[in-house]
Amino acid sequence: MKKVFLISLLVFINLAVAQSVQSPSGKIAVNFKLAANGQPSYSVNYKNKPAVLESALGIKLKDKPALDANFDILDSKTTSFNESWKPVLGEQSSIKNHYNELTVSLLTKETKVKMNIIFRVFDEGVAFRYDFPKQAELNYFIISDEITQFNLTENNKVFWLPGDFDSNEYEYNETRFSEIDNSKINMNNGIGVKSIPGKYTVQTPLMMKAPSGVYLNIFEAAVVNYPVMHLNADVTNYKLKAELVPNAIGDKAYLQTPCVSPWRTIMISDDARDIVASKMILNLNEPSKIEDPSWIKPMKYVGIWWEMHVGKSTWDYAGSQNATNFADAPKASGKHGATTENTKRYIDFAAKNGFDGVLVEGWNVGWEDWNGNWKEEVFDFTTPYPDFDIAALSAYAKEKNVKMIMHHETSGSVSNYERHLDRAFDLMKKYDYPAVKSGYVGRIIPRGEFHDGQSMVNHFNFVVKRAADYKIMINSHESSRPTGVGRTYPNYIAAEAARGNEFNAWSVGNPPAHETILPFTRQLGGPMDYTPGIFEVKMSYYDKNKTEQVHTTLAKQLALYVTMYSPLQMAADLLENYEKYPDAFQFIKDVETDWDESKYLEAEPGDYVTVARKTKGKETWFLGAITDENARTSEVKLDFLTPGKKYKATVYADAANAHWKNNPIAYQIKTMTVTSKSKLKLILAAGGGTAVSFEPIL
Repeated sequence: MKKVFLISLLVFINLAVAQSVQSPSGKIAVNFKLAANGQPSYSVNYKNKPAVLESALGIKLKDKPALDANFDILDSKTTSFNESWKPVLGEQSSIKNHYNELTVSLLTKETKVKMNIIFRVFDEGVAFRYDFPKQAELNYFIISDEITQFNLTENNKVFWLPGDFDSNEYEYNETRFSEIDNSKINMNNGIGVKSIPGKYTVQTPLMMKAPSGVYLNIFEAAVVNYPVMHLNADVTNYKLKAELVPNAIGDKAYLQTPCVSPWRTIMISDDARDIVASKMILNLNEPSKIEDPSWIKPMKYVGIWWEMHVGKSTWDYAGSQNATNFADAPKASGKHGATTENTKRYIDFAAKNGFDGVLVEGWNVGWEDWNGNWKEEVFDFTTPYPDFDIAALSAYAKEKNVKMIMHHETSGSVSNYERHLDRAFDLMKKYDYPAVKSGYVGRIIPRGEFHDGQSMVNHFNFVVKRAADYKIMINSHESSRPTGVGRTYPNYIAAEAARGNEFNAWSVGNPPAHETILPFTRQLGGPMDYTPGIFEVKMSYYDKNKTEQVHTTLAKQLALYVTMYSPLQMAADLLENYEKYPDAFQFIKDVETDWDESKYLEAEPGDYVTVARKTKGKETWFLGAITDENARTSEVKLDFLTPGKKYKATVYADAANAHWKNNPIAYQIKTMTVTSKSKLKLILAAGGGTAVSFEPIL
């Protein structure tokens, strides 16, 4: 018995020392540690130097002892995993998923609660999650806080959004970590919500660059049945702590074992291109649950949308959103956008120019009773306005081989939407609508819930799952930001979940650097419906008293179709504006939306992005290059092209005198013959860009 006891003691001591695991290349290492008081922690090294200092792990429970100390290690094991999988739609046709995994099994000394902490280490970063096995000691429980820390080594440059549990539609702030401060930011975010968790609270993904030149990105993956993670910043000591979004009574998450938390992720590299090209977030999600995804297809579309933002037309039938109900405003105003005749005009344009679909906003009863009102019942999602003939338009679109895209604005009334959801999807199937753009403007009903809380995360995921039953694709707006769940449900084709192009029509707009940051942040979790392609960028074109504009050149708007990946891309401007610039519009007609391969040639967050993409199943390539408010010149190698082939390169570039503010529409188009041995000089104006199509010469 003494011998057995001695062996057991040695095993326990062995397990109590630090556990570690490295990435497949050995560049990244994670060290797990259990302190003398049984508190778990981890640290991360990159190329044998500290990247994340020792940081605490743990969970606090409501009305139960915290799971943050008094642990023993029951077991520890490491495994390796290496596969390649094919996304239904994506930046590349095949994705490599290669990592080493460490699972540490913990047991609390007194309460005998089991909790596993699982680490996965990829060549581009680290992920970890909490795993709660089925057990009598912890069945149903409520999370009151997550202790997870990310303790940094330096006063990094940080690209951050202010903490707001209801919206991510903000401009990015570019400061040192020590300068994070929400107190001077207008937190009234433009969707009728004001939510201020704390002076030093920021959102994820959080993109950083250390003075040493190492890039870090803190995010999360596979957020399912759990609230979104924000971060509280200790600006003096360069520390971050998880801040979970609460529900109406302050609880964070209701869980029942067996269950897991989302993955907490840290991407690390000394090359910014590795961050923007990473597929780690997707890899951390479960494989597709849709057995036959053949109905999930990429789409380029036009729509009745921008004309409302620029004031040409209205969403509501009466032209006034001050009526208490539709009966009070029964007469058409003459400015209603979603009319049968106007929709036919868009269908004709789509058919003529090779677009797949037409989005129509403002088609259904309810807009006249909304205007940001916090009401339970506003839209029913099945009743068209009198001047929108849904049956005739469906037949007309079918004749023209164009698909209609549905719009569901919920006005934040989630319970109302869920009550109508099946009837709304039935209507879509009846009239052959393959996709829906959903909206969640305003405060959430039930009252007191947040867009980023557990119940809303569950709602967004539920809608995607239910849509899959109907073979419908989802494009969500004003939702919580995607965390790779599109791998599991590839019908979640796109989302907004960030400050989109629409803000340029009626606010201070998006600064020229905005689109150079989004690929490093919001787009890591899934495609963004950014709605590019605005040619008439100054709003004074519509109203001489307006000073708003899109902070871009026309050439940059073309380049965004390549740099801002999405299989759902909108040509967002008015149809007549495209007809004025047919040579520039040609690129939007030509550019693809689904890819075999993507090569990030240049990248620096907040400054520039250059990417080349190969069309899925074809030999054509497209290149997009964008810059911030600074003009930029660079030279890129075309060695991504197939050796031995000649290509016709059509270059859509800023004119020599172009400038995002002073001369935004000035552009030039030239053609040349290139090969894989060629180099291409890119000259980007301030706030500008370049778009290139490469067509093989047969």
